Amino acid sequence: MEQRLSLITLGGRDLARARAFYEGIGWRTNAEPGDDVVFFQAGGMIVALWDRSRLAEDSGVEDGPGWGGVTLAYNVSSPAEVDAVIEEARAAGARIAREPAETFWGGYSGVFVDPDGHPWEVAHNPHWTLRDDGSVALG
Repeated sequence: MEQRLSLITLGGRDLARARAFYEGIGWRTNAEPGDDVVFFQAGGMIVALWDRSRLAEDSGVEDGPGWGGVTLAYNVSSPAEVDAVIEEARAAGARIAREPAETFWGGYSGVFVDPDGHPWEVAHNPHWTLRDDGSVALG
């Protein structure tokens, strides 16, 4: 297996609400209004929104309460961009779990949580390379 990731699917309880949130932060999709899954091109990968119970069944797991142990991240080129993205998420209805601030590892980040409880860290990491296409490279 190659060391890469192609798709992240976020399970939600209200697909229309989830779609409205992601469109509210500026993401665009070609999905039709009645589609049961919504795909967003996210750089070189895809983020999908799908019904949480159907996702659990399809993945062969139990849909228990609580956090699933996964945090998504969105890296930007400056602390000012972190602030701007957090504000954009707040305006779209996100809960801000951690306001932007300097980090223990020498960067700057904040965290928003989407309407279905998926946490997103928005970070400026001066130790990584952020390429023009939005991809990141270690070191």
